[in-house]
Amino acid sequence: MSLVRLLEQKTEKTLFTTPSHGQKNGIYSPLDGMYKIDISETDYHNPQEALSRAQLWARSIYGTYSTTFLTNGSTSGIIASVLSCVNVGDKVLIASNSHPSHFNAVRLAGGRALTYHPVIDKDWDVPLETKPELIEEYLKRYDIKAVLVTSPTYEGIISDIEEIKAVCEKYNTFLIVDEAHGALYPFSDKLPLSAVNVADFTVQSLHKTAGGLNPTALLHCNCEVDVKPALEMFMTTSPSYPLLASIEANIYYLNSMEGRKEIDNLITRLDRIRARCSVCEFFGDDPTKVLMKLPGLSGYQLSEMLYDDFGIEDEITNSKSTMLLCGIGTDNRKLDKLQNVLSKL
Repeated sequence: MSLVRLLEQKTEKTLFTTPSHGQKNGIYSPLDGMYKIDISETDYHNPQEALSRAQLWARSIYGTYSTTFLTNGSTSGIIASVLSCVNVGDKVLIASNSHPSHFNAVRLAGGRALTYHPVIDKDWDVPLETKPELIEEYLKRYDIKAVLVTSPTYEGIISDIEEIKAVCEKYNTFLIVDEAHGALYPFSDKLPLSAVNVADFTVQSLHKTAGGLNPTALLHCNCEVDVKPALEMFMTTSPSYPLLASIEANIYYLNSMEGRKEIDNLITRLDRIRARCSVCEFFGDDPTKVLMKLPGLSGYQLSEMLYDDFGIEDEITNSKSTMLLCGIGTDNRKLDKLQNVLSKL
């Protein structure tokens, strides 16, 4: 039985178990439905078995050694990956502008972080890809246990993960890829290659572009390392089964014909919108990230114009450019508005 079906089951049992709300609300009515399916790991449902089956099913979808459902975001996946392959005193190579979880993971493992500085594109004020040659320079000089690369970047810049993996294999170094913003990649040929079947560990946030609830994520392992002991060190023993079930449903939809068609349609529409806007300039490797700038305006000015004049809020902005994040929930109504606004610009 899947997690989703398990939560839909009714019971006549009288439960003296956690959670203490007893599947009844009265505290916050908008979440009535959530309370009804919020079960305990100790009750009659035996949800641990259903979770194990769901994760095995997900492994077959992604073609990985293991795929683990996460309810504490990609942060927990990054920490578990590092803890699984790094020992006290080991060196880990990370970018100086990495997400805080990268630095925290190395600290928790008792490792030593070596940092490299990414190249910044001066015209767009965004970090560019990590070059395999740069990684090899460090691996030649130092005994490095693991390399942690962010691809795609927040702004949608892709690194050549296959080449970086080849370099890491040459020096017997683990490769961990923070693919938090690339959860759609395994489900469309119109998107960049996912690291899921390349890197030793790949972490994805379903809630960023793939339609998941905050803070659902996935940890993919592509080597014979058991990540469970590392996760058990800091993950709760009372997980949210509604969130876990939503991950199962999320993957099912992404892998369905309907889900794959929606992803491709989103990309097609965004490509057309870019082609029709002759005034704005666009940049980046990920078509779901609309990284744009308008000649004569700073990124902050463009962001303010979009917000004040057209009611559009961007995801992130800088001195040169502004980025609009699109994903599985970006419907035609939003895209129609974006096309109309860009035509006015």
